[in-house]
Amino acid sequence: MAEVRIAAELRTEFGKGAARKIRRTDKVPAVLYGHGTDPRHLTLPGHELLLALRTPNVLIRVQGDGVDELALPKGVQRDPLKGFIEHVDLLLVKRGEKVTVEIPVTVSGDVIADGLLDQQLVSVAVEAEATRIPQGIEVDVEGLEIGTAITAGDLKLPGGVTLVAEPDTLVLHVLAKPTAEPEAEAAEQGEAAPAESAE
Repeated sequence: MAEVRIAAELRTEFGKGAARKIRRTDKVPAVLYGHGTDPRHLTLPGHELLLALRTPNVLIRVQGDGVDELALPKGVQRDPLKGFIEHVDLLLVKRGEKVTVEIPVTVSGDVIADGLLDQQLVSVAVEAEATRIPQGIEVDVEGLEIGTAITAGDLKLPGGVTLVAEPDTLVLHVLAKPTAEPEAEAAEQGEAAPAESAE
């Protein structure tokens, strides 16, 4: 996984008022912690951070004001209405270190014609090296028949990645498409009857 470099400034003012002041300059308050170190309070550029966080489990190289660290986003607070980032927690990581993360589960292909795909999990917990976190796992559902189920244990993980979720956790299964209700069918036939008799 490629690193995204983001400039950081150490901040000495705390509290809601200080945070609002930071956000007004299109920046985001952040906390960098981990490995038994004292938490460091930072200010990060809002636009660059927003772009970086579009990649799941992005590896961020935080640099500036004497800080030069690798980190993973572990908590992102967003404004519930406008969606901008209000605060982010960053976890210190080192090369070769194993971390537990949630990675996306995506599907490709189409199930059997009269089947309906029901995806229960959109992400799954795995353990991987901090610098080798997979972008996600793709499940091929092409032609899967009704009744087929895929669990977390069935997922094909890249080398060096181990499953943390329970293996029997249901990821997706194929259901039969619902048929028209008998009442609805009867109503449709009843509507068609007068037209037929008129002829």
